[in-house]
Amino acid sequence: MNDAHKLDRIDIRILSHLQKNGRISNVDLADAVGLSPSPCLTRVKRLEKAGYITAYGAHLQLEKLGNIQRVFTQLTLSDHRLEDFARFESYIRKVDEVLECHLVSGGFDYQLTFLTRNVVHYQSIMEDLLEQRIGIDKYFSYIVIKSPVVKRYYPIEKLIAPQD
Repeated sequence: MNDAHKLDRIDIRILSHLQKNGRISNVDLADAVGLSPSPCLTRVKRLEKAGYITAYGAHLQLEKLGNIQRVFTQLTLSDHRLEDFARFESYIRKVDEVLECHLVSGGFDYQLTFLTRNVVHYQSIMEDLLEQRIGIDKYFSYIVIKSPVVKRYYPIEKLIAPQD
């Protein structure tokens, strides 16, 4: 599978099933997508080699580990040159508590998601970021009270049109 290869319906179904349950046996996966085990395994290996599947992991129930605080942060840089964005992104990649960082359009530059022990921990991280002089002009914090929906998979069967 290379960039010219188009994903067909079966490839998309394999990806969909694996992202929901990476520990599914090849026999069960093959049954779920309508293949025999050998061709199914061949497709999975091709999808891995082509970079569609980059890793397998476990989803954790963080609440069982203790109090965890999720914070959304909207952030604006003071300057908007290419090197300003590069400097900020280079530094923010190293901050373990940052789960996501998105460059966005609109009234601010970045939308970040932090996962911290509590609000005090979050604030100490933000104070450290400000001290680093990585171009932060202002930021707005939104403390998550409740997360009634958190999906750990993408609806790829609805997002990607198969090419078969």
